[in-house]
Amino acid sequence: MLGGVVGLVWLLLPWMTITSGSAVALPRAGAATVAAAPRQDETSAGYLALPLVVVVAAGVLAGYGYVRRTRRARTRTTPGGGPTAPSPPPSDELDKRSRELLVRADDWVRTSGEELGFAEARFGTAATAPFARAVQAAGAELAAAFRMRRRYDQGVPEDPAARRQALAGVIGRCEEAGRLLDAAAGGFDELRGLDRGVGGALEVAEARFRELTGRTAATEAVLAGLARRYVPSASEHVTGYVEQAKDRLMFATARLNRARQQADRGEGEQAAGQLRAAEGAVVQAAVFLDGVERLAAELDEAAAMVPAALSGAEAERAGTAVRLTDVPAGEARARILHADSVLASVRQELTSGRPYDPLDVLRRIVEAAAPLATGRTGVLSAAALLTARSATSAAAGFVTTHRGAVGTAARTLLTEAERLLATRPSTDAPHADVLAREARHHAEQDVRTHGNPYAEPDTHTPGTAGAVLGGIVLPGSSPASITPSFGGPRTRNRRTVQLV
Repeated sequence: MLGGVVGLVWLLLPWMTITSGSAVALPRAGAATVAAAPRQDETSAGYLALPLVVVVAAGVLAGYGYVRRTRRARTRTTPGGGPTAPSPPPSDELDKRSRELLVRADDWVRTSGEELGFAEARFGTAATAPFARAVQAAGAELAAAFRMRRRYDQGVPEDPAARRQALAGVIGRCEEAGRLLDAAAGGFDELRGLDRGVGGALEVAEARFRELTGRTAATEAVLAGLARRYVPSASEHVTGYVEQAKDRLMFATARLNRARQQADRGEGEQAAGQLRAAEGAVVQAAVFLDGVERLAAELDEAAAMVPAALSGAEAERAGTAVRLTDVPAGEARARILHADSVLASVRQELTSGRPYDPLDVLRRIVEAAAPLATGRTGVLSAAALLTARSATSAAAGFVTTHRGAVGTAARTLLTEAERLLATRPSTDAPHADVLAREARHHAEQDVRTHGNPYAEPDTHTPGTAGAVLGGIVLPGSSPASITPSFGGPRTRNRRTVQLV
């Protein structure tokens, strides 16, 4: 600034002198010798050059000082200021990342729990307790993340900044779940000792394989019995489960044989990968067979419960006038008419002698009686709990065996249904039933939309193409694929399997 002022004064000074108003009289002089007058343009240029240089220098110095001050302000760490925080990522990026991490973290926890089961079968629960706690802690973090995502999908919170914070919380919970599993993976590998030999682990897997192989014929007979006793809709969601179980067991046979051959040749790392592929197939075969047998037991239990539930609902209907005094007369009348219609239809269906779906009948009875009572007790409460648990188990089995294609929405709804059944089963069973059936619907849509219901991008090495059966690789799909193992994002893909 000072240099600029000095330069300006220097420029104006000659003009102030030239334009002075008073004339100065000069003494007369005699003849003088004519001398060459100095050149005016050179003198003016001399006077102008110096101030221009000063002005330019001052401007350069001022610009340099401004840049220095700006840079110091951005990096200051003293109490007078702080570093400039980076702008937060857009909500759509956070939303996408949170959904991706929820799916991945759910797979980490599921895979870790499955491999933990084989370790428990060999070493016992005492030896595997630390790793069971790690899986449980990771599952708790994941459940909290799903709960936050559920609230986010419901519009809570409403403030945009708070919603971004909620998504960041979901991401943080998922990352913590992965960190817990990664931290335990090294100790878990030390316990299993697959790098020292797969012989003991192979024996456990082969024993489980033989047990499931022996069950397939009996489970097939159970499924045929369901088709004879009940309408097709009662067992339609397990149709084909026995065939899929057989496919998994065939896959497991090939992997177990290859693991033993490679172990005999001293190829320990390759044998461990083959073993993990076989274990994954065995787990899924068990899910399919268990699903059929569990549904058969639930349908039989529901069939035995239907007459008592119908009587309980009719008893609720009889006392409606006493309980609905605070409800407008028109609404109370509509509730009664709806219940009468549903209960009459159910009674006619039972007396017709034709096959029916006991779980569906129980669900209709519970839904019809719900608006007539202040709280469900006794047989109606038991009926609501049975239908909710059946729907939740069916959805969980489907997600487990098709998780390569199932997205965030289905997993979020399933987790909420499981939470309600674990915390408040007597009051929230009907709501859990609705959520579980909605989760199954979303999961089936994901599988249909995915095209290949078994593709899971993160289980393959870069540049390879292949497919997996909910986390296990299909034979012939790729020459080398990753076999998911116990652990989080850094450790779960530590084993490969050669599919040749």
